[in-house]
Parts: sequence; structure tokens; C-alpha cells
Amino acid sequence: MKHQAIRNLYANAVTIRDDEAFDKDENKISLDTNAVNNEVKRLQDEYDNNYKRKRKAEYPTVEELVVALYDTGDKADIETKRAAVKAKYPKPA
Repeated sequence: MKHQAIRNLYANAVTIRDDEAFDKDENKISLDTNAVNNEVKRLQDEYDNNYKRKRKAEYPTVEELVVALYDTGDKADIETKRAAVKAKYPKPA
């Protein structure tokens, strides 16, 4: 995630090795450590709060959905499960 933070902040960063970034001519880029750390935190918060990713992990599988197409009881169970997942991970306001 740190590499992504550096890329987000320094468009001229072509190569990143460990905690150092270099431009296309292999000149070392002076990084603002605080800015990089803040961007890492922002990216981590964004990842942690991504309701779509969390929902996808808990939604019914494609196989469960196909079975539910042919069984009314299963379809009701699927709808209940989806509603519970949506309630657990609501869309941000």
C-alpha cells in the first residue's frame, strides 16, 4: 500500500524500491514522509470502509442464485440473506 501512496503523491515516480522513489532517469525523489504516511492511512481507511467489497464477500454465490431460480423457498432465503448483508454494510451517506 505504501508504493501506491507514493505513486498517488509523486506522478514522476517510475521506480520504487523499499522506501525510496526514483524518476525515469533514476534520480532519487525526496519524499515527504508525513504526506506518504497520511496517504497510506487514507488508502487503508478507504479499503477498510469499502462496503461493496465487504458485501461481495458475503453475498450468496452464483450457484446459490441459480438454485434459487427454481425453488421459491430458496429464493426467499437468498433475498433475506442479501437484505441482511446490505443492512450489515450500508452504503455511505
